[in-house]
Order: sequence, then C-alpha cells, then structure tokens
Amino acid sequence: MRRLSLAAALALTLSLPAHAAEVVVFAASSLKTALDQVAADWQAKTGHTVTISYAGSNTLANQIIQGAPADIFLSAAENWMDAVEAEGLTVPGTRADLLGNQLVLVAHGKADPVTIDATLDLPALLAGGKLAMGMVDSVPAGQYGKAALESLGLWSGVEASVAQSENVRAALALVAAGEAPLGIVYASDALAEPGVMVIGTFPADSHGPIRYPAALLTNAADDADRDFLKALSDDAANATFAAQGFAVLN
Repeated sequence: MRRLSLAAALALTLSLPAHAAEVVVFAASSLKTALDQVAADWQAKTGHTVTISYAGSNTLANQIIQGAPADIFLSAAENWMDAVEAEGLTVPGTRADLLGNQLVLVAHGKADPVTIDATLDLPALLAGGKLAMGMVDSVPAGQYGKAALESLGLWSGVEASVAQSENVRAALALVAAGEAPLGIVYASDALAEPGVMVIGTFPADSHGPIRYPAALLTNAADDADRDFLKALSDDAANATFAAQGFAVLN
C-alpha cells in the first residue's frame, strides 16, 4: 500500500508543471464571460494560474502605460492597443486581432423589435428614460455607439438622455436592473445577460469595425504568458468565444 501511495504521489507530481506560473491579463470588460471560461479551461490543463483584471479598454491602457504589471492586454478597440504599442510596451510580432463583435440596442425585459436606421424615433422609445452607454469619449462601446448614432442622424435627439458608464458591462447592468429602459452594448454582452432583450442591431457600416486585438506585453516573463496568448486562439477558445456571441477572426 505504501508503494502504491508513493507511486500515485509521484504520478501526480509528474503531471504538474515544474514551476506553476501566474499569467496576469488586462482585458476589456465585454470579454468577461467568455474569457473566464477560456482561462479556467487553460488553468485546468496546465496547472498555471490566470489573474484577469477587467475594465474599460481606455482605463486598462492607461494603467499599463503608467506601469501596472500585466503580461497580456486584450483591448476592445484598436486605438487603445495602438496607444500601448506606441509606448513600446508590446512585444513585437505578438499583436493580433482575435475577435469581432456587433453593436446592439437592448431593452429591459421584453420589448418589440425595431429597425435601426435614420427613421428610428429613439426619444419616443426612451419615453423620458435614459440611454445607457459606455463613456462616449473613451470607452470603445461608447465610442462605437456614438459614431453609429451620429452616422444615422440620431445622436442630437438623445445626447441629453445618455447615461454614461465606465465600461460596457456597467451600461448593461443599468438596463438589466431597469434603471435605464434602453442601452447600447455588444451582442456578446446581451447574450450574457438574461435581464435584457436585443431589439435591434446597428448596421455594420454605421460605425468602425469592432475588433479585439491582443498582445504580449514587455512585462511578460515566462513561457506560460506566451502559451496562454497562443491558447486564446486555439480551437477550444474559438468555440467558447463563438458560443458567447463573438466573431472569431484569428
């Protein structure tokens, strides 16, 4: 029995990595549901640990530029990855656009579907309530949303009614809680929240392409960081992201 116990302990030891590492990831808040699952699967497979900080891409980019310790950055917009790259903080050759998304209009509870075009009477739909969005000058979902509304000629009619949030998940929460009747979020966010209903999808040409670039940061110290970055675009991760409403690009 003692020999069997020693053999079992040895087998378990050999199955674990020689050195369990921690991978620190800064990721856009809209990735949370899918990325949590991808990270959990990778941790179970490798024995390493993934620690993820979620926030608006603008907040994360500024934290990285100011010296926050992170190994991988996943942004919801190319401009914030550009800002980090311009500071020389990404490892050359590791940046790639992993995912795409759609911009949708969501309502609290059940509501009738609408066609989102220049004829949409958005103020009437709001009926005096607020339109929840990410901060329109910095949060990617808010920037895409404002651009879409401007291109359709709808922004001036709702600008005074916009409730701006620090990230897209916070905007989603306002609608789910009934504090705002409508919100503009990503399709993946709406899929992750049963308390809202998608009532319309913004035309793809009403805003810039929604792309999620990922890159290894110069703070990354070991092979586990590179391995997790690679795992973000393997077949299992792609299936998880697709199931959560993302378009797989890489």
